[in-house]
Amino acid sequence: MLNFKMTMLSLRTRIFLSMIVLIVVASFLLASISIIQFKTEAKEYHQERLERKENAVKEHINYVLSTTTYPLKTQNLDLIFKDKIHELAQIHKIEINIYSLDGKLLKSSKESFAVDKIAPPIPEYILKLVRSSIEKRFVDIKTIDGVKNRSSYSLIKDEKFKPLGILNLPYLEDDGYYDNELNTFLIRLSQVYSFMLIVAFALAYFLSTYITKSLKTISDRLEETNLDQKNEKIVLEANSKEVNFLIKAYNGMVDKLETSAIKLAQSEREEAWREMAKQVAHEIKNPLTPMRLTVQSFQRKFDPNDPDVKQKMNDYSETLIQQIDTMTAVASAFSNFASMPAQQNETLNVVEVVELALDIFNEDYISFHSDEQEIISKMDRTQLIRVITNLVKNATQAISESQFQKSIEVTVKRRNDNVEIAVKDNGIGIQKQDIGRIFEPKFTTKTSGMGLGLGIIKNIIENYKGTITFESTYGKGTTFRVSLPITNS
Repeated sequence: MLNFKMTMLSLRTRIFLSMIVLIVVASFLLASISIIQFKTEAKEYHQERLERKENAVKEHINYVLSTTTYPLKTQNLDLIFKDKIHELAQIHKIEINIYSLDGKLLKSSKESFAVDKIAPPIPEYILKLVRSSIEKRFVDIKTIDGVKNRSSYSLIKDEKFKPLGILNLPYLEDDGYYDNELNTFLIRLSQVYSFMLIVAFALAYFLSTYITKSLKTISDRLEETNLDQKNEKIVLEANSKEVNFLIKAYNGMVDKLETSAIKLAQSEREEAWREMAKQVAHEIKNPLTPMRLTVQSFQRKFDPNDPDVKQKMNDYSETLIQQIDTMTAVASAFSNFASMPAQQNETLNVVEVVELALDIFNEDYISFHSDEQEIISKMDRTQLIRVITNLVKNATQAISESQFQKSIEVTVKRRNDNVEIAVKDNGIGIQKQDIGRIFEPKFTTKTSGMGLGLGIIKNIIENYKGTITFESTYGKGTTFRVSLPITNS
């Protein structure tokens, strides 16, 4: 719903941007094409103008050659055009240079003081290009200080088409006229497109308002749509067929959502009951194992003639009663629709309770150590016993029957204002891919069990504002650490 609303709200922006981009792209293309066109026209103009001047100068030169009294030889060109070259330059308004066939300057229309006595000859590559071309002509183009210079070279021939010399016409391109025309055009183009941009803004505003009017109603209704309430349908006839389809789809979604809500509520209730039943079954089954071990130990070690038989009977009975109390608490909690037995907090010695919880285990490789004889805390005795028995039971199951050296170390120590209970084993350990899932409900690495134990004891510990962590190396063992607040310091 949020994505739809954001889409609807940004629709106007997209329309604005689309039209602006369209205008900008169109103006950019038109300006680019115009600039290219102006530059092309300027290039063609200068090229044609140089050709026209060159043809006119050559016609005039041919006339001078046909009327001269000097023999038509290369060495006489200087005498033939001694006075005529300045006249030609003034008539055609262009600089004229006449070179010999080997590229040496013979005569120039420049003032005498401006012409070097030893003028640079025509480069050899230009002479070759002039001789090898079909038209016996070559135009050299160079850019000096950002200004393009053209210089044409062509053969001067007599009436029998015998080469006499080389005509050179330097030509400086003046794009001032085309630059002014281009600037004027771009200014007018920007004015036109500025006006079009204003019109586009107004058109985009009205167009977006028209399109999004119905969409806003749908967006508001979608924002109000919720799974846990009865949603109203949209009664609206939109101006567009597509929006009407959208309204029809929304109304259909409301019907399906109502049906799905009913099914979901029913499914959640059933799933809650199934989960409750699994947890209760697990919690009732959990004390049965230590009770069985206690009874088996009693059968194996019972001796009527033992002088301490009465004390041992009391110890066994107390252990069984504690486990029975745990089962009773679970059953009571289930009957009262609680997920776990209610906490019956009492002041107890954590060291003593942990040691008592370990008495139900017969494995001789289980050891217990505490730095102090008494660490007082306030919590539920049965739930603390459940935490210890579950962790130790998991530790025994992590050790293979065929393993030669077996070890489970349970330690209790004080750390600042907390009591730390550690259960360390040298079993198989936990694989890396399973480390992040250890406390997930229903996850287990064992072939039996439902995987609820660690998740349940984690909840118990966190209810007392404690923490449970673990360290494990696959193939070497695992250490679980439970930290709970204490009342004495």
